[in-house]
Amino acid sequence: MQPDPRIRFDLTLLMVFVLVVVASGFSPRSRVDWALENLLVLLLVGTLVAVSRRFRLSAMSITLVFAFLCVHELGAHYTYSLVPYDHWSSAWLGFSFDRAAGTHRNHYDRLVHLSYGLLLAYPVREVLRRLTPLRGFWLFFVTLNIMLSTSALYELVEWVGGAFLGNDTAKAFVGAQNDPWDSQKDMAIAVAGAFVSLLPVSLRDRVQKQAMTTAR
Repeated sequence: MQPDPRIRFDLTLLMVFVLVVVASGFSPRSRVDWALENLLVLLLVGTLVAVSRRFRLSAMSITLVFAFLCVHELGAHYTYSLVPYDHWSSAWLGFSFDRAAGTHRNHYDRLVHLSYGLLLAYPVREVLRRLTPLRGFWLFFVTLNIMLSTSALYELVEWVGGAFLGNDTAKAFVGAQNDPWDSQKDMAIAVAGAFVSLLPVSLRDRVQKQAMTTAR
């Protein structure tokens, strides 16, 4: 019997991600920060594996989760505030993003929070659509609020975790880079990413619903 291609796809992504985690854990800038950053990753991946037989996400959602976790693992390896993206862009493209934006702050953490909303809103929406009667505006609204509340929860985890860590480790884990509004900006960026992700999907569903109504 041929293996289910959906299961094979999931297992392939899982094995690739395990390799990504192993690679990110090879001589990370801060071993403690790397471990802390991967606690929630372990919880998420473990949950997806545990429920996969009874509740399997679509290939699209699984791919989006995989993409986000890969972006996160790069930040876990270097710590978010020290990912040398500007050095890479200057060396490979001859272009400095930070200089063009007129900033001296490392913005990789902003990219990860944007990716959180942009990439994970669709899987969250799928779960709600399959497990609840929510549709239309309320599906859009509740999904957006889940992205906001989980972003806020992560900021609280950073605050509590950072309070019990040593000074250097706390700075690496929190990654505020002396910005007093860092938490608020991170949450706003995540919600903006979620909005951008959800809007076209919601509009597509609305158009399809109107087309079905007209056809009747």
